[in-house]
Amino acid sequence: MTDLTENLPDNFRCGFVAIVGRPNVGKSTLMNHMIGQKISITSEKAQTTRLRVTGIETRRDVQYIFVDTPGFQTRHRNALNDALNQSVRSTLSDVDCVLFVLEAGKFGPADLEVMVLLPKHRPVICVINKADQLKDKAEMAGFLVKISEAHPFVDIIPVSAKHGQRLDELMDLITPHLPVGVPLYPIDMVTDKNERFLAAEIVREKLFRYLGEELPYAMNVETEAFELDGAMRRIHVQVLVDKPGQKAIVIGKNGEKLKKISTEARMDMERLFDGKVFLQVWVKVKGGWADDVRFLKQFEL
Repeated sequence: MTDLTENLPDNFRCGFVAIVGRPNVGKSTLMNHMIGQKISITSEKAQTTRLRVTGIETRRDVQYIFVDTPGFQTRHRNALNDALNQSVRSTLSDVDCVLFVLEAGKFGPADLEVMVLLPKHRPVICVINKADQLKDKAEMAGFLVKISEAHPFVDIIPVSAKHGQRLDELMDLITPHLPVGVPLYPIDMVTDKNERFLAAEIVREKLFRYLGEELPYAMNVETEAFELDGAMRRIHVQVLVDKPGQKAIVIGKNGEKLKKISTEARMDMERLFDGKVFLQVWVKVKGGWADDVRFLKQFEL
C-alpha cells in the first residue's frame, strides 16, 4: 500500500471540493478534465449524474477530492429528484470549497435556485464554463460584472472544460482554500468508486447518448453481477424501465440499438479497466421504481 505521508512537503494541502450547478452546465466534464480521466459520465440530457461521484487529483503539494453532484432539478418533481436535490444540499455542508458552475452568457431562474443553496461559510468560486462559445469580449465582461453582483464569490474564472482551457488556473485558485494536512487517498487513486459502480455508469452514459430524446426519463442501470475470470471481467448489467413500451425503445429494432450501446460500453470498460470485458446488458420492466423508497436509499449518502 502506498505510504500517504512519505516525502510530503510541510505545507501539503488536502480537501473536498463540491461541483454544483443546474443540469447541463458541464460539471462532469469539468471534473473529468481536472483529474485527467473519465470518471463521471456526461451527456446533453439533464440528470445524467445521479450519485455523487468522487474524483481525486494528487499533485506534489496538494490532493483535490472533487465531488460531482447531480444537477439541481426543478422541472421533474418525484421522489427520485427530491432525493437527488437533497444529495446536493448535503454535499455543500461537508466540503472545504465549492465550485458553482454556470454556462457563459446564461444566467436564469434555474441557476438562481442553485445559487440560494450556496453555503455562507464556505469559499465559493464561480466557474463560467463554455467560455470559448462567447466570442464577444464586451459581452463576457458584462456577464462577469452581472455574476459578481449576484453573490460574494471569492473568485470568478471563465474556462472551457471541454477544451481544457484555464483549468490549471482554476486549480490554483482552489488550493489556498483547502486545509493543510496529509492526503486521504493513495497518490495514484483517481476515484473512490469501485469497478462495479463504474460499469453501470458507463452503460447508463451510452443509453443517454444513443437514445437521445427517446430515452425514458424513468430509467436506471445497476450491475447485477461482476466477476473476475482470470484476466477477464464478466459483467452483467440490468436496465430498469417503467413501462413495456420503454423496453422496446431501449432494445431497438431487431435488438440493434441495445447491441450498439453494449458494444461501445464494453469498449469503454476495457479502456478504463485495462483488460478484457465480457458484457451482457438486460432490459427489465419495473413499474414505479423512481418512487420506490428502497431504491432511493442509495441516494441518502
